[in-house]
Amino acid sequence: MNKAGRHDLIKAMIRQEKIGRQTDIQQGLEARGVVGTQTTLSRDLRELGVIKIHENGRSFYSLAIEEERVNFIQLLAQYAYKVDRASFILVLHSELGEAALMANIIDAEKPETILGTLAGANTLLVICRDDVAAQQVEAEINYYLN
Repeated sequence: MNKAGRHDLIKAMIRQEKIGRQTDIQQGLEARGVVGTQTTLSRDLRELGVIKIHENGRSFYSLAIEEERVNFIQLLAQYAYKVDRASFILVLHSELGEAALMANIIDAEKPETILGTLAGANTLLVICRDDVAAQQVEAEINYYLN
């Protein structure tokens, strides 16, 4: 199987199941007739923008960055230097005067994971649909901050 086919299979597995370990993904691929090394799998996960999110004391892989969201998240990460989360609320920290700009970016994109924003001078309050959505958005932004 070629790389694109393998990527599609990995994405399908992650969307359908809560997978917590790379070895589980590798075993799932092997069960579907795709044999590869752990190094190749790690590279695939990185290229796909796969992240780990935490829910109810467990961590599992998630497709953080869908193609249409990459530019949106990258743009936010250009202005934010830190993200804090409390349940379903995120606080994005920025330089003075940039919080309103980040709010405009989010409002223009209208992501379904975010219900609304409230901008101060250098912090942006982002209200997400639920805890899982907040974790995902936080992880996506941190992916580009780190």
